[in-house]
Amino acid sequence: MFRFDPYSPAFDADPFPAYKTLRDEYPCFWSEAAGMWVYSRYADILTALNDWETYSSAKGNLVDELPGRAGATLGTTDPPRHDRLRALIQKALTMKALDHLVEPVRAVARGHLDALAGAKSFDFVRQFSSKITVDLLFHLFNLPGEDRQEVRDKAVLMVQTDPETRQKGPQHIAAYEWMTSYAAGLIAKRKADPGDDLLSNFIIAEIDGEKLADREVQMTVTTLLMAGIESLSGFMSVFGLNLADHPDARRALAADPARIPDAIEESLRYNTSAQRFRRCLTRDVEAHGQTMKAGDFVMLAYGSGNRDERQFPNPDVYDIARKPRGHLGFGGGVHACLGTSLARLACKISFEELLARYPDFARVEAELPWVPSSNFRSPMRLELAVA
Repeated sequence: MFRFDPYSPAFDADPFPAYKTLRDEYPCFWSEAAGMWVYSRYADILTALNDWETYSSAKGNLVDELPGRAGATLGTTDPPRHDRLRALIQKALTMKALDHLVEPVRAVARGHLDALAGAKSFDFVRQFSSKITVDLLFHLFNLPGEDRQEVRDKAVLMVQTDPETRQKGPQHIAAYEWMTSYAAGLIAKRKADPGDDLLSNFIIAEIDGEKLADREVQMTVTTLLMAGIESLSGFMSVFGLNLADHPDARRALAADPARIPDAIEESLRYNTSAQRFRRCLTRDVEAHGQTMKAGDFVMLAYGSGNRDERQFPNPDVYDIARKPRGHLGFGGGVHACLGTSLARLACKISFEELLARYPDFARVEAELPWVPSSNFRSPMRLELAVA
């Protein structure tokens, strides 16, 4: 009997055969392990993303939700409250054009590559992608540098799930509580002494006399630190893995860096780090011969939808010339990721610098350790041998 277990380390190592079985044989599947339905086909996932009135985010969008988070963040609210939050957060994010980040990100990437001089191999996650994303977030929020490692460690724990208990463990909840407390302290300091940074922008952003409440700023900062540090690092690590596994693509990008943006989009389709999120049904729904009841949760398997041959021809081929419009690497609908431009920019510049320094690299380990998470999929370690 087929079983779908998003908590299994073996599944994380290679989820794509199970995804194909789901799409072909069980497009609306009840997962006992997850305690929810699973949508695996692109069209069904897109329908759910575009129908927030039926597929609600208000009870949380993480497969295993953190306490007190549901209904308090942009990703866990529905319109009209979601629209107000999104408009204010978007205003804060666009108070300063992204162009001002190009040189800081480039300098950070070069600095971390300089630190690798003479090395025959390096851990892409620990020594490159995680360092860049932490440095970027600390630059955006103007945070104290001495907090870097602790904030990074807590962000990593927040996205994880205990594979044995199938839920967030005490260490994951403690990391989340630490981060919310840390964010509250930052807000208090910045309200007393505002500056020219993203946190100050969240505090002062105003539309038609409305501002974000302190709790909304706190949860936005908490979520951005978690997603900005761990999700972006995870995606960059998966992109690095894809290029290590596809040397022709890597050589093409090293020869013509202008193709990197297209390769980023294909990586977001082929092997996105954001694999699975959930919604809660507000009414009964019939799908593929199954009756789902109001109150049931539905897992949207983005990673499966991105490999759906009904949408993307030859989906298991990594093709940097594909231009995969409509991929689910950043979700979709009203809850599409708000940080897409920032993520694309950081990834583009980082890989321009990486490929200029190391046009040839290969992974050292055939089998990788994966972050234990019911939502995200990225390697905990990616040792690369360099020429």
